[in-house]
Amino acid sequence: MRTYSTTPFGRRSLSLAMVTAQAATRHFVAKPDASETVVHKWRLFRALTEAKGPLGVTDRALAVLHALLSFHQETALTLPQTHSKGEGEGRNPPNPGIVVFPSNNELSIRAHGMAPATLRRHLASLVEAGLIIRRDSPNGKRFARRREAGEIDEAFGFDLTPLVARAGEIENLAEEVRAENRAVALLREKITLIRRDIVKMIETGLEERISVAPTAWDGAEIHDWEGLHKRYLALAGRYARNLSRPELEALAEDLSTFATKIEKLLEIHVKQQKKSANESQNERHIQNQTTNISDLEPSLQEGRAEPPGPMIGEAEADRAGALETEPPNPKLGGRGTSTPKTYPLGMVLQACPDIVDYAKGGEISCWRDLADASAIVRSALGVSPDAWSQALDVLGEHDASIVIAAILQRGEEIRSAGGYLRVLTAKARTGEFSLGPVLMALLRGKTAKVAREQKRAG
Repeated sequence: MRTYSTTPFGRRSLSLAMVTAQAATRHFVAKPDASETVVHKWRLFRALTEAKGPLGVTDRALAVLHALLSFHQETALTLPQTHSKGEGEGRNPPNPGIVVFPSNNELSIRAHGMAPATLRRHLASLVEAGLIIRRDSPNGKRFARRREAGEIDEAFGFDLTPLVARAGEIENLAEEVRAENRAVALLREKITLIRRDIVKMIETGLEERISVAPTAWDGAEIHDWEGLHKRYLALAGRYARNLSRPELEALAEDLSTFATKIEKLLEIHVKQQKKSANESQNERHIQNQTTNISDLEPSLQEGRAEPPGPMIGEAEADRAGALETEPPNPKLGGRGTSTPKTYPLGMVLQACPDIVDYAKGGEISCWRDLADASAIVRSALGVSPDAWSQALDVLGEHDASIVIAAILQRGEEIRSAGGYLRVLTAKARTGEFSLGPVLMALLRGKTAKVAREQKRAG
């Protein structure tokens, strides 16, 4: 019985990987149904391209394999039928396999002009990977002997039978690679979405000035949104294009946990706002609507010479002018000045009850609570940081907070809260604005409204 040479020609050595590949191929060929296996060579090559990592081949080696496949005239890779007994002088030789035998020059041309040394190196890598088998002739030349009928009887070159033998394995590897790539792509999408959510939530927390309960993270305690942002930047810094799937999963888990904590902070704040809004509405519903001015502010009893003046008029400048209360001081060369006054917190809340809706915990018990609520209202009304800063410089934090509360109370009648605040700030800078009439107007308007309602009810 004839055997086909599988040892390399010349000084090339026979490696154990080559022996393993040849043994697996012989085992496959020996199966009774081996000749019935049909493989589409270009579909298989696509699978090889996807599974090149697990198989240990490079893209240049695959270019050489593509050239070898092009020398096989049929699109299907299938083992030729063996001779029946009695043909060819009673010989029953082993299956000759799928052998292509191009010259180095032709192979180099089909490999896009690859250099001979590079070509030999990549052919060796394909042999080591067990994708092809060398069948070298005694003199190292590649050729085929044919029978009288034209069928190939014996061929020396590169045997593609391992591709047929390993077709199932290659397809499975390609599917695993595709599944891995899909999982990695989904993880990257998840990380991108979580990062976007975290950034948006941190921006909301900073803009709304939401309080942050001290949170322990990796041994460090975070007290504010700036600290949370620094923690996010540390997590985001771990993201890179070359991360493996386990590393991406760990990062996605850490980011998801971090996002959940921030989301809880925002949810707690929203619940507190709803609770305080409900409580303040109930309180305003049952409180005594008749205001006793002498109890709230003794200095506003009879004899005080401050005209009431409505807070809201036709134009913003006229509205601000209507709040003008004190004449210029002759000792200051005609320049007006506002006399410092202290208004009881109870009076302010009676005149501007809507500010309570924006207080933390639904209650304003001190001037600090009023200032914090006014800072939130300022942002909600669209007052710019510059206008607010000027108001703080001229009016002071207490009076500026009262003005914001008053603007909120009459907000439906003011087109531009920011412009209105700037006009009042300019008036106060020249001493032409006082808060007393503002609060008095609101209190009288509130009392008049209650009287009207009682009259209608009667």
